[in-house]
Order: sequence, then structure tokens, then C-alpha cells
Amino acid sequence: MTGKSMWRTLLVALPLMLLLGCTDYGKVDQGRVVKYDPATKTMVFIRDKANDTQNPDYTYLPPITYTLPTNPDEVGPEPKAGGRMKIDNKKNQITIFDPTTQNFKVIDFVMIDYKENIDRNHPLVYDKEADKAKKFPVVDKDKKTVAIYSGRQKTLSVIQLPEEYFTMPDNTWDAGDEVRVYYKEEGKSLRFMNISKTNIFKK
Repeated sequence: MTGKSMWRTLLVALPLMLLLGCTDYGKVDQGRVVKYDPATKTMVFIRDKANDTQNPDYTYLPPITYTLPTNPDEVGPEPKAGGRMKIDNKKNQITIFDPTTQNFKVIDFVMIDYKENIDRNHPLVYDKEADKAKKFPVVDKDKKTVAIYSGRQKTLSVIQLPEEYFTMPDNTWDAGDEVRVYYKEEGKSLRFMNISKTNIFKK
């Protein structure tokens, strides 16, 4: 390579190198929504430490707050909030996020009924005539029971809880939507994906 051609190559490559070196590619965050304000488009979620939608680990504190993107083209379906982090049908324990203490609470329950291998189209959880999913959780304050459907675990559980917990909102026992955000500035998402309500396989 001659001296002139070498300089020409450097002049072409240098701006590209500087551009790549200065580019801020942003970051991705993911979690389960525990609070959402549609008026301010602000959501609070518990970060998934495992960053794995099949085996999530919702144990990260404190909760993370983000505003949704201002560009409507970068926003997926608005998130649903819920307090349920985990239900363990073997230990008969449910873990919720308590907004009062801003911490997790593990509650022992009595199993009243339990069914496995319940996919999302099963008649117990899907209304074929109406062509839509049945509403869960089902809270019965008289019997002190909550029916909970977990789509990931494919389980339908009817659990009995101490009376003190029935003063809490019904969505305490619901799992909030799993979401993913792309951001460059803390707390302000530039892209928002509602994983729970997005079918990535749909053409």
C-alpha cells in the first residue's frame, strides 16, 4: 500500500471509528409490572434478575420506574399491573409485592383445589363461545378463596387465605404483565414491549 492510499484509507475509516466509539447503544431492562398510571404513562416493575421469560427471578429491589415512550410507534399494548410474583403449589406459598412496605411478602395458604396441564385454551380458563380468556383471579371473600391461573405453569389453583388479606385489591393475586424497555436515560424508555401481550410468532 502506498503512502497516499494508506492515508486515504485512514481518512475514510477514522470518522467511522469515531462514530462507533461515541455511539451510545442504550440498554435493555425487563420485569413484571406492579403499578401503572395510564394518565402519566408511568409504570413500576420488579426487575427480572434472570432476564429469562421462561424462568424469571423477580427478587430485585427496589422497584424500577419508567415512563413509556412519547413516540406512539415505539409503544406496545399498555401494561396490566399485578402483585403476584410467584405461586408455589408444592410449598403452598404465594409471594406478593406489598406496595405499603415496598417489599415482598410470602404467604402460606391452604390448597382447596389444584389442576395441572391447563393450557390457555382449556375450557376451565377459556370461553370458547365468547372466544376469549376467562377472567382470573377469581376472589371469593365469603369463602376466603382465590382462584389463580398461571399460564406459564399451566396450573389452576384455588387457594384459601387468612381473612386479613381480603382487604387488599383483587389484582394483588394477579401476575402483572412482563415487559421489556429499551432506554438511554434512566427512567425514560425509548421503546416498550409488552411481552405478555405480544405474539412474536404472529405474522
